[in-house]
Amino acid sequence: MNKIKFATVWLAGCSGCHMSFLDMDEWLIELAKYVDIVYSPVGSDLKEYPENVDVCLVEGGVANQDNLELIHQVRKRTKILISFGDCAVTANVPGMRNMLGGSEPVLKRAYLELGDVTPQLPNEPGIVPELLDRVLPVHEVVPVDIFMPGCPPSSDRIKAAIKPLLKGDRPTMEGRDMIKFG
Repeated sequence: MNKIKFATVWLAGCSGCHMSFLDMDEWLIELAKYVDIVYSPVGSDLKEYPENVDVCLVEGGVANQDNLELIHQVRKRTKILISFGDCAVTANVPGMRNMLGGSEPVLKRAYLELGDVTPQLPNEPGIVPELLDRVLPVHEVVPVDIFMPGCPPSSDRIKAAIKPLLKGDRPTMEGRDMIKFG
């Protein structure tokens, strides 16, 4: 049996979706029979997103230049991209900074106005990624195949969305149990 190449990505979010994924507990052992996890912030040290990924769960909104580059690479190299959690689906909490009207007011507020000891703007090209003017939900940047809202989605919802994919089927994303936000 060929295993599914499975990945998870963490953009601008709190990692709650990944924690909920880990809450599938014993079912993760069953899942391991069907998938090879080829990229993930949980237990992986890989720096480069691989080619020919079958399924990827993307947590978080697109908030900075690194997120933007990664999501384009993920989309290009992934067959089924799942917007994983409210931040990926709507920009949710990270998107609250959009109300300040751009990256400059956000940086000034966080680093100058609220700076305690030595207020200064972070500027280290190659280390500190440049903020985008707005935090974007994933689908505003690249096409998304499946939307899985929730803050975070419950482990039962995650399992119900992944299980059909293991058989080559699409999950049915309808009804309160599968599409409730928050």
